[in-house]
Amino acid sequence: MRQRPLSMIQDDLVEYEKAMERMAALVEERQRDARPDTLWLLSHPAVYTVGKRTLPEHLPVGGHDIPVVATGRGGQLTYHGPGQLVGYLIVKLGETEGIVDYVREVELRMVEALRALGVEAERRDTPPGSELLTGVWTARTGRKIVSIGMRQSRGVTSHGFALNVDGDLTPWQWAVACGMPDVDMTSLSREECPAGMDEARVRVATAFEATAAV
Repeated sequence: MRQRPLSMIQDDLVEYEKAMERMAALVEERQRDARPDTLWLLSHPAVYTVGKRTLPEHLPVGGHDIPVVATGRGGQLTYHGPGQLVGYLIVKLGETEGIVDYVREVELRMVEALRALGVEAERRDTPPGSELLTGVWTARTGRKIVSIGMRQSRGVTSHGFALNVDGDLTPWQWAVACGMPDVDMTSLSREECPAGMDEARVRVATAFEATAAV
């Protein structure tokens, strides 16, 4: 992977709609070269978000009160909640780079972060005719631990990844996550990894060469 040092913003729990407003402002600043490439680490209160390709039958069912929010990113339905580390990536791509190229890089960097946390993981190529296997899976159990959904606008990326650390996984079962009815979502804690949110933030930041707070 190319060297791509990022500046970093760190927050705890941020409402999803407010995060989207701030992310749009960060993207606009990056498009004007008014800020460097940036990794924003945070978590959200419980919310389902749906991408442009989410099918109606994949939406959540059951007696819960978790809101469902449409987004402009790629990918399918995902869930965010406490105990999950979200990383938004505001990065200006090179002239020969596309969003798919960068998503592959994000997958590999998350594999590196998970290895540093003691969890062997892998990215997967998508077989012809199958649902996109974007994200990261555990090597030992074959469960999905990182979801990724991104887009680019005028050469700058937005949205990013979600790493399940130690939150409640039950809401994943109320909807079809990632467009895959049989996907088994997992977390660091489910994989018997003792690392908590603080260590996960450090390992992820290191994997993305993100050290300078802004």
